[in-house]
Amino acid sequence: MILMMMISMITIIISNILMLFSMIISKKSFKDREKCSPFECGFDPKSSARNPFSLHFFLITVIFLIFDVEIALIFPMIFTFKMVNLMIWMKTSLFFMIILLIGLYHEWNQNMLNWTN
Repeated sequence: MILMMMISMITIIISNILMLFSMIISKKSFKDREKCSPFECGFDPKSSARNPFSLHFFLITVIFLIFDVEIALIFPMIFTFKMVNLMIWMKTSLFFMIILLIGLYHEWNQNMLNWTN
């Protein structure tokens, strides 16, 4: 037990010494201009931070993500087809598909799927 504690203490001390040594000889400064500037998702940080962003593009992206998750939920239904009762499988699959179609109809009715208004 004492040997394990000694080995772990030696490992911790050596790793701390190496980290301290690497910080001392590092050429990077802590006040780098790029590190201090905010990250703006690909926009040029030297220009105005209030670049116009299309809200419609954001909504299309959210709709895509929702349908992507729905597809991920449909895949297990294919694999469970032979393992469960056919009537229960059909009822749950039909119920899930009806919910998806109602959501699609609502998005279509609200003109969310049109790229231009």
